[in-house]
Amino acid sequence: MEWTTHPVTADRFEDFGDVINPNRRESHCWCLSHRLTAPQIEELGGGSREQAARRLCEREVPPGVVTYLDDTPVGWCNIGARSDIPRLVGSTRIHPVDDVPVWSIICVVVRGGHRRKGVTGHLIEGAVDFAASHGAPAVEAYPVDPGDRRMDLTMAFVGTRSMFEGVGFEVIGTTDAVASKLPRLVMRRAL
Repeated sequence: MEWTTHPVTADRFEDFGDVINPNRRESHCWCLSHRLTAPQIEELGGGSREQAARRLCEREVPPGVVTYLDDTPVGWCNIGARSDIPRLVGSTRIHPVDDVPVWSIICVVVRGGHRRKGVTGHLIEGAVDFAASHGAPAVEAYPVDPGDRRMDLTMAFVGTRSMFEGVGFEVIGTTDAVASKLPRLVMRRAL
């Protein structure tokens, strides 16, 4: 098996779509809610969330990475400088721990049919490498610790403590936010 991870540039947009919205539902989130306001989505995509997402992928620094297993896109990670993610900048529940200009992982998605194959480890490592290539001093994530409980799949995009610990992240704090009725942690990996 060959694993690769690449930034979601315009030429990889369809692969990104195959992971997060394989049926191309018009009302799907397209991982925009943390990065753009409704008026910005309207302006950037002419009312189309998909088109707004396409425009983001055309920028100099795309909004994340896609992981491939033997050339099949199997995972997506939304990552960027925390200072460039308006929903985090204005958050009243996920506060900065310190003044380190971290990059933040917002969303981790594994394509249906590929779960429990080790995708997230490769995906997060690829996201960390992407952040490092842009000078990030550290990467943060805001997952939950479900222990032995199963998470509500609609909230699984935040990830789990064990998922991030498995690739070198450490808990450095807590947030006032919850997902699946569980408190979200602040986990960081220094680069």
